[in-house]
Amino acid sequence: MKFIDEVTIRVEAGDGGNGCMSFRREKYIPFGGPDGGDGGRGGSVYLVADPSLNTLADFRHKRLFRGGRGHNGAGANRTGRDGDDLFINVPRGTLVVDRDTGETIGDLVEAGQRLCVAHGGDSGRGNTRFKSSTNRAPRRFTPGTPGEVRELRMELKVLADVGLLGLPNAGKSTLLRSVSSAKPKVADYPFTTLYPVLGVVDVAQQKSFVLADIPGLIEGAAQGAGLGIQFLKHLARTRLLLHVIDIAPYNDGTDPVSDVRKIIAEVEAFSAELARRPRWLVLNKIDLLPPEQRNRRCEEIVQLLDWHGPVFRISAASGEGTRELAFKVMEYLEQHKDG
Repeated sequence: MKFIDEVTIRVEAGDGGNGCMSFRREKYIPFGGPDGGDGGRGGSVYLVADPSLNTLADFRHKRLFRGGRGHNGAGANRTGRDGDDLFINVPRGTLVVDRDTGETIGDLVEAGQRLCVAHGGDSGRGNTRFKSSTNRAPRRFTPGTPGEVRELRMELKVLADVGLLGLPNAGKSTLLRSVSSAKPKVADYPFTTLYPVLGVVDVAQQKSFVLADIPGLIEGAAQGAGLGIQFLKHLARTRLLLHVIDIAPYNDGTDPVSDVRKIIAEVEAFSAELARRPRWLVLNKIDLLPPEQRNRRCEEIVQLLDWHGPVFRISAASGEGTRELAFKVMEYLEQHKDG
């Protein structure tokens, strides 16, 4: 199924049913009085977080959703039936914004969480409601009120503890394959990852975290180059970023240090908050260098970047160092549960 992370829909709650004007008419009971019942309440529209969904693709073709209309009241003080509420399943991590006002209505992050996005109309009142000692035969009743109508923009931000950041072909997808059961596409050309991929990394019994891989960034992404920065928002909920660096790029003049700085600049252009997120350097593809060159190359990169944070040396392809990285990530997440 195609990955879609932004859609616009229209939701219309049901109108309330009208109240009834009626008078009791029975043999041998003169002046029976009013007996018009109230209308039913209009059905509301709810969004429900469904953990089995991971895309908003279901909304590609259907964009209009309506709650049920309340039934009208009737004689003999019969109240109209309420309109049926409408429940729409969306993926966990869906942010809901009123398109007209820009107001954030809610954020669905917990499985089964419900969010009312359009309230049903109130029921109308029958003429029984208006009888009094001075008005024993009221002919007054009220119609139901219209249901709420809204244009919604829904934006999916995947729920992951850790995000992978880096250039195309840095080895992010290979790393995700190495430490989880996820199977992102891996090939020897750029942009093999076209949409976010999640994987669960099991470190020990009842100890795991969710790792997210997004399409690689290139210089000028903030201006729309490559796949742009449209997927960087999927790292907004992460608590830690792993910046994956290819220390043995193709012989095309590529400089890993320069590449790191370019990626950091693109992230800063996208979001200052994301740029401040804790970030670790992951020096990948050490298996492509002779042992005597590995240490020198890695130390050179760290020194040129003037990097003082955690650094890990791995080979995602062979699995060297990946298990140790996963353990350290788990340890960090447990120590920063409220981060």
